[in-house]
Amino acid sequence: GINAEYGATIPEPENVAVDDTVTEPELAKVVSQDAHSELTAPMPDDPEPEPEPAIEDQEVNLGLSTDLSRGIVSPPAIIKQEDGAATMSVSVSKEDGSTGIVQVHIKQELTSKPFVGGWRHKESGKEYHNCYVQTLPKRYFVGDIPKNCRETQTVTTKNVRCQTTSDTSTQMTKTGCWVSDRQDKVIIPGQYVTADEKFSYMLKQVIILQSYFRRWKAQKYVNSIRQDHIKRIEWEKKEEERKRIEKEKRLKVEYQRRMQPLTKEDFDLVYHALELWRREEIENINATKSGPERKAALAGLMDEETQLIASIQRHKLVAKQEMGKKSKRKFLEKCAAPKEWIGFDGMPTKMDTPYTMRAKDLKMTYESLEKRYLTREERLDILLQLKLTVKEHDCKLTKDIVELIDREADLLMRGTKENNLEGLRQRISSLFLQYIKTPLFNAEAANLLRVPEDPSSLRKNIYYCRGCGNYLPSTDFELTTNARSIGRCRKCKNLDSEGRLREDFSRYRSLLQSIRSAEEGYNDGSKIIFLLTEADLRYLAENIWGAQSVLSQWEDTYDLTLVRWNRREEWSPWNCVLLTNEEARAHSKLTKPEEAYGPVFTQKIKYRHILGKQYFSSMPKLADYMSKNLTSINMPLPSNAEKVMYGGRKKEGEKVSLPP
Repeated sequence: GINAEYGATIPEPENVAVDDTVTEPELAKVVSQDAHSELTAPMPDDPEPEPEPAIEDQEVNLGLSTDLSRGIVSPPAIIKQEDGAATMSVSVSKEDGSTGIVQVHIKQELTSKPFVGGWRHKESGKEYHNCYVQTLPKRYFVGDIPKNCRETQTVTTKNVRCQTTSDTSTQMTKTGCWVSDRQDKVIIPGQYVTADEKFSYMLKQVIILQSYFRRWKAQKYVNSIRQDHIKRIEWEKKEEERKRIEKEKRLKVEYQRRMQPLTKEDFDLVYHALELWRREEIENINATKSGPERKAALAGLMDEETQLIASIQRHKLVAKQEMGKKSKRKFLEKCAAPKEWIGFDGMPTKMDTPYTMRAKDLKMTYESLEKRYLTREERLDILLQLKLTVKEHDCKLTKDIVELIDREADLLMRGTKENNLEGLRQRISSLFLQYIKTPLFNAEAANLLRVPEDPSSLRKNIYYCRGCGNYLPSTDFELTTNARSIGRCRKCKNLDSEGRLREDFSRYRSLLQSIRSAEEGYNDGSKIIFLLTEADLRYLAENIWGAQSVLSQWEDTYDLTLVRWNRREEWSPWNCVLLTNEEARAHSKLTKPEEAYGPVFTQKIKYRHILGKQYFSSMPKLADYMSKNLTSINMPLPSNAEKVMYGGRKKEGEKVSLPP
């Protein structure tokens, strides 16, 4: 506020407006917030001036902005004095009712104050602005005492020596001074110790400390070895238990496959077991009997083998029926499956087309036709629905189906037993399945049939089978990697395997799959393993590597695997080694196997690689690999290399050489 010398306090007006229309002698009028009251009266028209109140020279500092015209329509009249200071006269009212004029000195600050708005009087039209000049900005006091941040609050200390107040000469009894000797101690000098004796004593103590420290380290090392030994024993027990469980599961699965064979691999396993039993019995007969007894035992063995083969064939017929039902069901499900694709949002999208809906109706009709234990009315309803379905097309097939349906309906109305109708129902089901497989009646079947719609395409890639004498497509022939001719078809080979060879490739089939999956994990473009078959892998494992691990001579083929010899190169018959699964995991961590195994073992492995490369040199796909990798190898061959490579047909005087 503005304090005058009269003791009255002038209230601070929140809104002040000024008028610059008056002349300079009239002084500026300061209008209060109330529009109907003024602090100073207007000047009269009478030229004779009335006696004015005494002007009190009171210094009042108003914190106005340097820009006095900012936010003000008409700035107040300012009287400038000689010294350059701006002053203005303000009329104030006292408590007793009299008025007085106070001289106000304007102090211009350098701070720029913002415009905070205002308002306009409705009757007079004067503008009033909100005041922002009553107080000065807060000043921060900086004292004389320096203040520091937290990093400088630590105390710096130093050591200073000082002299004691007591004199050392007064600490002993003498003439004129007595000091009590109750707390005195008598010190007797001991034996003098030389430097060598002190050093020897220190050395002895150091040796004692070293012995205790070394004992502590030895105990710690032994404890760590003991813990490793305990962990190793526990791990070995777990591994033995795991192997035992895996072996039990494998034997259980093999037993189930032998007792209830369903697939071709299951029957190969059964025939292989039969061949092993026959060989064992022949060896037993040859070792224990001779002459007529031997012939009679061999004849009895042949009769038993014949009975077992007949039993296997009966199982094969049952399995063929089961597999036929599964294949029919799978075919119908594929035909009725909706079209599916991945949408833009990553979610699968399914859509039924008219063709898939037609296939779904045919599938439901076929499934209802295959149901058993139905009443006569339910069976007649199914036959009627089937008749309406096939009557949509007029051909010989549909006429046969309609004729059979009418025949079964007539027999049902006569009360014929269901056992006597079994053959007729099978004929109806087979003809209706043929109706479903016809692309003219079921468009979705065209994408699943092996036989093409155009018969002229069957004339391509036709080969002659030397076993059965039939002309068959190329898909019915199975070629090995080193085959030079077409040979026999799959059926002839299977028949020959069941009658003579009776080989089982299930173990090598699983081994081939495991090697391929391992090679896919390397992701380096390995190709050779995908060109080999089960027979090639069997020859590589049995004839070249001896069907045992090269390190531990382990012979269980279910625990063996073929891994890369040098992991930086792709898998091939000349870059592999036969090891157990545990040995293979340890071998895969070696970067330089030649340095890890030594020259003798490495030379042995190189011999096996040469044998593998010699045998697989007839493969056209591997010719490029061998020409790049076997350009120059000067290595002696083992003693049985000629027999393995040439099968005992090497000519005399012919020199053994590696393929180019």
